[in-house]
Amino acid sequence: MTASELSIGVIFLSLTVIGLLGNFLLLYHYLFLYLTRKRLKSTDWFLTHLVAASILTVLCKGVPHTMAVFGLRDFLDDTGCKLIFAFHRLGRGLCIGCTSSLSVFQAIIISPWDSRYSELKIKTHKYSCYVLYINWVIHFLISSVNLVHMRAKYGNESTANLKSYLYCYSVRHDQTSDILYAALLSAPDILFLELMLWASGSMVLTLYRHKQRMQHMSKTNISSRSSPESRATKTILLLVSTFVSFYTISSLCQLFGAIMNKPSWSVLHMTAMASLFFPTVCPFLLMSRDCQVSSHCLSLKMSRHFPKASNQELN
Repeated sequence: MTASELSIGVIFLSLTVIGLLGNFLLLYHYLFLYLTRKRLKSTDWFLTHLVAASILTVLCKGVPHTMAVFGLRDFLDDTGCKLIFAFHRLGRGLCIGCTSSLSVFQAIIISPWDSRYSELKIKTHKYSCYVLYINWVIHFLISSVNLVHMRAKYGNESTANLKSYLYCYSVRHDQTSDILYAALLSAPDILFLELMLWASGSMVLTLYRHKQRMQHMSKTNISSRSSPESRATKTILLLVSTFVSFYTISSLCQLFGAIMNKPSWSVLHMTAMASLFFPTVCPFLLMSRDCQVSSHCLSLKMSRHFPKASNQELN
């Protein structure tokens, strides 16, 4: 193994380990809230599903790609290749679906009561569950396409009619069919992306109008701290901007891979790395913005290492 291959392997291993640790920590936090409160806010439901989708993405892309970079090839059979790529597509689709739905619902929540979304504001928690379940069904059906095209390589079998993805292969088609196939799979993502951008613009406009109204009020009536809705909105806007940036890079890399008959190793590595950026960064982004998560994790850490001190602090 060359030095460049070793460095690439270390990068993929780091992204995979860090992404799994961060997402499982955040998932534990939301499960703890659900078990203790018996109820989660609408935004927490979306974030829980987003974290689950991120875990699925890291497991199905980071783990096998890391194994392939370190020299372990053809370790999956046909069923394994079909399931790995199908679940990775499911996780990737759920990430954009959850992020888009979260931004739309937050835009509805912070909208003025005299707007046309006033009736939806009351039923956001009820509708959020339905949206999440529909999101799973839609992307499960889309990801099932990979069950047809993906397969493993056996022995000395020729790869003339196969497109290599390091550890799995897809049946090769003509370039036009590959482009149409990529466009078909990207159509739902484009729709969710448009909804995400519309909701983000709506939230920015709402926050701007709210700030303008506050400037006309007496300073004695203005709290120095922002409201929970404002903090949540800023967190979601940061999450959306991060997702759009990484998703654009990932989509461009996937487009290049779909057009090429024989994608180079550099293109395959860049595509896999780009798909891991958002699932890895997402949990730490949320923990840095959500004081509840940070304080909960800190209290757990203190209670394990300094049980007496943490008990005195709580008292």
